[in-house]
Amino acid sequence: MKAHFQMFAHYNAWANERLYAACGTLAKDQLETDLGAFFGSVSATLNHIMIADLLWLARLREQKPPDFSLVDILHDDFAELTAARRVLDADIVRYTDDVTEEALADTITYTTITGPMTMTQRRDNALAHFFNHQTHHRGQVHALLTRLTGDAPPLDLLFYQREAA
Repeated sequence: MKAHFQMFAHYNAWANERLYAACGTLAKDQLETDLGAFFGSVSATLNHIMIADLLWLARLREQKPPDFSLVDILHDDFAELTAARRVLDADIVRYTDDVTEEALADTITYTTITGPMTMTQRRDNALAHFFNHQTHHRGQVHALLTRLTGDAPPLDLLFYQREAA
């Protein structure tokens, strides 16, 4: 499982680089316009992904999570958001490099921020959700980008695997 999650960590960084490069061509008003996505805009959705990643990494590490809501805007400047994303993606890669197979099979217990409820689940299942959640919301940003520009870069896992091979 460790190698599987390491691949997803590298894929995540690759997909984010491609998506952020494409989003970097948008004007500030295009980044911030509510286009009817779940979190509204490109910027708000990218911020949500970052918030969720930070919350889940804290849970996976069994640390106190940051005090965020799921709709907070951590970075309203796109260059700052991009720089923070790169740092976070490197941290995600580090986490998957450092986690052991034994730790993946262990459980984690955390309190949800919606509810709140105390949850216990296997770390590998939580990590699977972590990567799936990123892909889900990146797909929303991809759709918004296509709507705004008529074009968006391919983000399929298969394209990453072909490049990485």
